[in-house]
Amino acid sequence: MSDSQKNGQQGLSLVYVWLAVTFCVCLITSNLFVPRLWQVGKLPLQLSGAVIIFPISYIINDLLTEVYGYRKAMLVIWMGFVLSAFVAVAAQLVAWLPAPIYPENQEVAASFNRLFGLVPRTTAASLFSFVLGSQVNARVMSRMKVLQGGRGFGWRAIVSTLFGELCDSLVFYPLAFLGVMPLGAIFSIILTQVTVKTLYEVVMLPVTTRIARLLKKSEGIDTYDYNISYNPFFSKLD
Repeated sequence: MSDSQKNGQQGLSLVYVWLAVTFCVCLITSNLFVPRLWQVGKLPLQLSGAVIIFPISYIINDLLTEVYGYRKAMLVIWMGFVLSAFVAVAAQLVAWLPAPIYPENQEVAASFNRLFGLVPRTTAASLFSFVLGSQVNARVMSRMKVLQGGRGFGWRAIVSTLFGELCDSLVFYPLAFLGVMPLGAIFSIILTQVTVKTLYEVVMLPVTTRIARLLKKSEGIDTYDYNISYNPFFSKLD
């Protein structure tokens, strides 16, 4: 195994760029879907509309860390952070624009403002929780790979997602919905979200495992994060 494979010292490939773009799109769209809650069947449980998209970002996080290493995964995480903040600020600026002239357009503007009025709060909550959860996910994935000698990808993916989603949800939902939903409902949705998203990872695991193998083969790398700093703010690329 070469030093570049051990420490992830390779350039940014086209595949890596596409994974990064997809990751950022999933994060941004999830922030837009968060306010839309829905009931799980006839159970007294609610989920956010973001549950449809957001777990994909954790799967991509697993792939980035597994193939390219922790530092390149953190680069994408910080890209997602910056772009999500940009969308939140832009949405708020548009919501502050003067009302249109005609009544039918005013109704559309009012609906837009009601929806995107929640976006800055949910995005702010998402940014804090996302960085924490994604960093925990990447770190657990990275450390387990080194400790397991590259074996047991499935266990790494599931355990890292469980810890990452738990940290994410424990921060996000109280910040986003405290004062809007009862406290009991918030904790209920935290438990439900973590369970559903982890099960999502389990169901998708055969696909994720196959993609990870194909990526390692096509990219010609299999990164092990030996002797690196896990400081999320100074994870420089070599």
